[in-house]
Amino acid sequence: MKATVMYGAGDVRVETVADPTVRLPTDAVVRTVRTCICGSDLHPYHSMPGTEHGQTMGHELLAVVEEVGSAVTAVRPGDLVIAPFAFADNTCPICRDGFQTACPHGGFYATPQTPGLQAELARIPLADGSLVPVPGVTEKDEAVLPSLLTLSDVYLTGYHAAFMARVRPGQTVTVIGDGAVGLSAVLAAKQFGAERIILMGRHMARTDLGREWGATDVVAERGEEGIQQVVDLTGGEGSHVVLEAVGHMPAYTQSVGVVRAGGVISRVGVPQYEDAPVGFGSLFGKNITLTGGPAPVRAYIEQAVPLVLDGTIEPGRVFDRTLSIDEVPAGYAAMDAREALKVLVTV
Repeated sequence: MKATVMYGAGDVRVETVADPTVRLPTDAVVRTVRTCICGSDLHPYHSMPGTEHGQTMGHELLAVVEEVGSAVTAVRPGDLVIAPFAFADNTCPICRDGFQTACPHGGFYATPQTPGLQAELARIPLADGSLVPVPGVTEKDEAVLPSLLTLSDVYLTGYHAAFMARVRPGQTVTVIGDGAVGLSAVLAAKQFGAERIILMGRHMARTDLGREWGATDVVAERGEEGIQQVVDLTGGEGSHVVLEAVGHMPAYTQSVGVVRAGGVISRVGVPQYEDAPVGFGSLFGKNITLTGGPAPVRAYIEQAVPLVLDGTIEPGRVFDRTLSIDEVPAGYAAMDAREALKVLVTV
């Protein structure tokens, strides 16, 4: 089968690798219908040391079940399924608490242990807990496929930011970052009833979509100038909630600068730093809550699928370019150059 392999920073190739097989009774093998490139894939694209053997890539997947292990009962061959970006048993106490990304029996794709999902086929561990079937929908229902794919990660990561921040009707929410996750956070904040949504981003094609999805204000400036604009927009008080969807230290600094006393900063951008200030001059002195983390999208998928199918939300609009699996390296380059917001991959 064809699969995406990264050999180092900027070095992405599509290669022929061995087809996956059912290795454990709890496994399933699925055939890709749609996959995509994630903004977090650009982190190793920028910094991965060169390797001889490379690493398969990808963690977002909409697929059809091809084969299941003897212990799998929740899905069967022919089912159209969503595969969350982390696999989990979905039965342990941590999963039952709604944090499947921390499942002690689970894990992540695109690691030396579990191949990535930008491929024609994939092995899904813990298939009963990880795969979510979409009854009544097939791969021929092309109009809804992009939005269903976003439930494997991007939209529900934005949703998780708003959920963890406990966004309430009437609040002012500032979203930092106009990438696909940031725009998804705007859409989610609107769903939670935020009265004012300030989107901090500077790419007009993206912020225009953000406005369609509920952003009431756009602040293009960064740093101290951007912070001051948000403070001014909120009458000097700051934002009740900040949803940080970037993962770099300047975004965290902006978050601290614009949050209101007693407010919440919710981070879902994968942090590219370890030392974030939390002391008196940053969080402690203003009674700020810091939350967020890897989105347990498995906890949210069932409630999101009907909203996609009835047209209440259309998060698949974050995809602004569609490429074949053979063109995946060009997709990475386009997203890195900000020529594409998020690349959908067909197989």
